[in-house]
Amino acid sequence: MKIEFPKINIGISACLLGENVRFDGGHKNLYFANQVLCNYATYHRVCPEVGIGMSIPRKPIRLIEDEGLVKLVDSRTGEVDYTDKMQAYSETKCQSFSGLNGFIVTSKSPSCGMERLKVYDKEGNQIGKNGVGIFTKTLMEKYPNLPVEEDGRLNDSQLRENFIERVYVHADWQSNVVASENMADLVQFHSRRKYQIMSHSYQAYKSLGKLVANHDNIPLEKLKAEYFSQLMSALKNIAGRKKHCNVLQHIQGYFKKELDKDEKQELTELIQQYRAGFVPLLAPLTLVKHYLTKYPNEYLSQQSYFAPYPLKMGLNG
Repeated sequence: MKIEFPKINIGISACLLGENVRFDGGHKNLYFANQVLCNYATYHRVCPEVGIGMSIPRKPIRLIEDEGLVKLVDSRTGEVDYTDKMQAYSETKCQSFSGLNGFIVTSKSPSCGMERLKVYDKEGNQIGKNGVGIFTKTLMEKYPNLPVEEDGRLNDSQLRENFIERVYVHADWQSNVVASENMADLVQFHSRRKYQIMSHSYQAYKSLGKLVANHDNIPLEKLKAEYFSQLMSALKNIAGRKKHCNVLQHIQGYFKKELDKDEKQELTELIQQYRAGFVPLLAPLTLVKHYLTKYPNEYLSQQSYFAPYPLKMGLNG
């Protein structure tokens, strides 16, 4: 079951690639981006603060709330307002990102942070921690289905795997469905990702299935937009052990006539050992792939569940 994965296009904050563009003249080198993901991705780097003409090094900036509006200002005096310039830059820059499959931004950055940024009042008092960097806010509003993650969250193995999985789904969609005028391409996409979707949300799989089945009543472009929106939202749910076990048991059913008693018991025990946390997911998956080679099944062979991203990335726990 050899799968050829396309080169993915990833937007990324330049400081995470080791560029000395931060306010203090330093960087935030992200190991995963520089040592792992770089082997599979083409990077499109950006530093919004340098992009609007700020110097290196430069005075720190912060988000403040003023009369219900969030602004980006000089953190020492609050007298220099960068809001309009940053918004204009972000709008223009984001227009060039339609071909991206994902974006990695810098946490805690008033321009690039994705969530939980500190917000202050005009007097410098912290009034909340619910801010979003102006550049990243523009990015997520313009591309709501684009996988976006922060560097810090990518240190969590589950969040890292989830992000990469969504990136490859996004790339597949862009390559095979988004420009197609053929309903069959959407049907095939949904079919080969059945168990992958189920591993994140069985309810989402059923809902998406109904959407595809009802295609005669919905214009194709509207259908694709609704399908992809629901799909990318569902994939944000972490595929935990219980959900994976449910999927593995479904897949085991395809071999009920082929496997002998000992083989069935071996697979059942391995699934239960995975559920209990004694072995990684790769263990039952490897055995299933072995049986799939021994007892070929065309429908199962096309399932992205067995290889949602390149195995050599070392993400499968």
